[in-house]
Amino acid sequence: MMEGLIDIASWLLHPAHWSGPDGIPARAWEHLALSSVALLLALLVAVPLGLLIGHTRRGDLLAINLANLARAVPSYAVMVMALPLTLSLDPRNGLTIYPIAIAMVLLAIVPILVNAYTGVRDVDRELVEAARAMGCTESQVLRQVELPLAIPVIVGGIRTAAVQVVATAALGAILGYGGLGRHLIDGIARREYDRLWAGVILIAGLAILTEVLFADVQRRLTSPGLRIARTGAAAEASEPR
Repeated sequence: MMEGLIDIASWLLHPAHWSGPDGIPARAWEHLALSSVALLLALLVAVPLGLLIGHTRRGDLLAINLANLARAVPSYAVMVMALPLTLSLDPRNGLTIYPIAIAMVLLAIVPILVNAYTGVRDVDRELVEAARAMGCTESQVLRQVELPLAIPVIVGGIRTAAVQVVATAALGAILGYGGLGRHLIDGIARREYDRLWAGVILIAGLAILTEVLFADVQRRLTSPGLRIARTGAAAEASEPR
């Protein structure tokens, strides 16, 4: 056990593994680039749709059911199903980046959409009606009342999606894409198990770092009033009755 840990540490600390196109920085950059693009595309789709559904309360049942259905389909299955389409559209790159990108976007849409919808839906209706009574238009109600109060919940969905996307990006190596998943695939192919476990540690570390960063963003975007209210509610719920 100890010898295996030493081998993994030695692989991670070896200078040759920190340079070149197969080095840790280059693979980490590929991993982050793909994850960032997938998350951005998911945001462009899921946030406006979630806000609209949460505000109007129309199509919520259909949207949630579709989101749950998408959640039930494994990402690898989405990659395989996307292959015929991506290969026909782009024979050169259709086998590598596009299938994993499609799978990651669909994976990220689900928590972002659900949280955007839930965050807006759960805003106190008395506040919404008060804003309408003051003459605010529907867009003003959404932008000035519902969205600010829903931001912590929305960022929570983005946080979940970001961690899932970073972890799932490793699957791209199965179809020939780079990223940190290459260390897993190459480690298995070459029977270099120190490389394999180093790749696992790097991907897990990147996912944990993503979680920590987005948790900090979520905390910073939560207004002090909401933080105090939630702390008080949690304390009240924990009191013995």
